[in-house]
Amino acid sequence: MLLAIEQGNTNTLFAVHDGKEWTAQWRSATQSTRTADEYAVWLAQLLAMRDLKLENLTGCIISSVVPQSIFNLRNLSRRYLHVEPLVIGENADLGVEIRIDKPSEAGADRLVNAIGAHVKYSGPLIVVDSGTATTFDVIGADGGFEGGVIAPGINLSMQALHEAAAKLPRIAIQRPERNRVVGTDTVSAMQSGVFWGYIALIEGLIERIKAERGEHLTVVATGGVASLFEGATTAIDHFDPDLTIRGLLEIHRRNPHLGKR
Repeated sequence: MLLAIEQGNTNTLFAVHDGKEWTAQWRSATQSTRTADEYAVWLAQLLAMRDLKLENLTGCIISSVVPQSIFNLRNLSRRYLHVEPLVIGENADLGVEIRIDKPSEAGADRLVNAIGAHVKYSGPLIVVDSGTATTFDVIGADGGFEGGVIAPGINLSMQALHEAAAKLPRIAIQRPERNRVVGTDTVSAMQSGVFWGYIALIEGLIERIKAERGEHLTVVATGGVASLFEGATTAIDHFDPDLTIRGLLEIHRRNPHLGKR
């Protein structure tokens, strides 16, 4: 069984694949100081709920955008799974070209998403990932990573609005009632500004990317808050919550002699 770990700035996903399908997925708040032993205790308890044990896991792949956490995640795999893990950006061969000026600067999450999108969708793509940051990445028809756009995430924007303006409350991010744009009180005005503002950001950047590229691109959305926008815009062709773990599984398959015992 494969343990796939995808660590973002806010959450860390642990997913188990049995060789045929994903059988379990769990999320934990990302904490860069969490030790391998702490991860092991937490993971062992969750595995037990599925009648599994740590020793059932025979492979491990790690993607992380938090460099200080990789040491502990690697030790989790070494110490408790007895596997030298595949780590994106270190010992994993992605099997695609990274066509940007500084390939080493491409985030692990963006590269994994690119591969996860390419194995399912044909032709050139735009991958929109809504997380701590909102990224727009262009993937060539051959799967090559060709660059993109990084913007603040919707939660960051809402947090900044609350912290910088004394009279603006902290509110939940949600679609405005009846799809109204003009709010009639502070909360509804903030919800409208953030929700429709991000729809406009997504639509505007997709339009500009397509115009600059001069070709048809299929748009795939993923990430923690992507589902919030489903049905609110026609700019996104597919909503795919499994993009990242599909990419990790494909990378593991492309490295048959690594990341397993």
